[in-house]
Amino acid sequence: MRTRYARWMYKWEDRLTSVDNNRVVRPLEWGVEWARDWPCREGLPSGQTPDDPGKFFADYNQRIIANSDEFYSYRAPSDFRLERREVQVFSTREAPDPKLEARLRGTYSNFLRFTSPVRTPYPENNLVNARWFPARGRRAVVLLPHWNSDAIAYTSLCRVLTWLGVAVLRLSMPYHDIRMPAEIRRADYAVSANIGRTLDAARQGVVDIRCCLDWLEQQGYSRLGIAGTSLGSCYAFIACAHDPRIRVATFNHASTYFADVAWHGQTTRHIREGLETQIDLDRLRRMWLAISPMVYFDKFARSPKRSLIVYAKYDLTFLPEFSRQVVSEFERRNLDHKVVVLPCGHYTTGETPYKYMDGWQLASFFRTAFESSI
Repeated sequence: MRTRYARWMYKWEDRLTSVDNNRVVRPLEWGVEWARDWPCREGLPSGQTPDDPGKFFADYNQRIIANSDEFYSYRAPSDFRLERREVQVFSTREAPDPKLEARLRGTYSNFLRFTSPVRTPYPENNLVNARWFPARGRRAVVLLPHWNSDAIAYTSLCRVLTWLGVAVLRLSMPYHDIRMPAEIRRADYAVSANIGRTLDAARQGVVDIRCCLDWLEQQGYSRLGIAGTSLGSCYAFIACAHDPRIRVATFNHASTYFADVAWHGQTTRHIREGLETQIDLDRLRRMWLAISPMVYFDKFARSPKRSLIVYAKYDLTFLPEFSRQVVSEFERRNLDHKVVVLPCGHYTTGETPYKYMDGWQLASFFRTAFESSI
């Protein structure tokens, strides 16, 4: 029986979810063309159109998982550069906050720019963007926000980390803020009813993270970490599993299978609506298995690292039972980790007072975790 606090929290989550009224229901698209240039083809001609796209993707996912070091490999960019420009919000809301836009006007910052090794049909998305928060020393973190975050989310956390002597690259994930194609208003192309494009976006996100680590090493940072929230947490986990340079990691909202979150999550109901008339959850899980953290625990455990898993007790987007399964896997494998359960939900994590609880946990972990990491 739900407590009064739980009922209040769920109602608050519902209100916050309904603020975004510009979600678009798109029908299932297989997106086979997105696999044209992927690794792990095993001789499959790039121009071949499969008779059964669902089986094509299910089989391809199995090849990716078996050869994921190849799938998430890349050629390091040669055009790293810092660009100084005015800070913009890039709101995904139907009606952006004009006061917030006005408050930032005239504020400038440095941004790391480079060409993503994963090319897409969208020039905006191919130019990676990461806001740079420098700090003295050798510790640095790549920070990934949540899905559909604007360009200024988590900047307060970035500043706190720099005060603690940890430099931060706040990465704009694929199809987010300045990387968003002009034809969309939200980061819908990162997660959608297009099977192939969603897989490609995750691959691009992981590769972009690894490129950011390359640049940080070039700047003299040798103790490297990662911080991911929600979708960013998924990308961060896969990057950890494939890049041994990451020794400290925080997963702010963690889950098991990509498809399960999209199917059951409150935030992604419009995606399920576009899918469920043609495929069920079991089939979707097989087609998005290669971008699911749960399948990479063996590779995650290959190199030592310290991890913080944060999840919310009343989360309607990353359901708590999925987060608990992640924690159980950490425990079963005896991996070095800490668990924090927040007394809120997914959206309310960004509200007072919970955002301060969350920020304190993340910052205090990074303050000490580097010193005790191997």
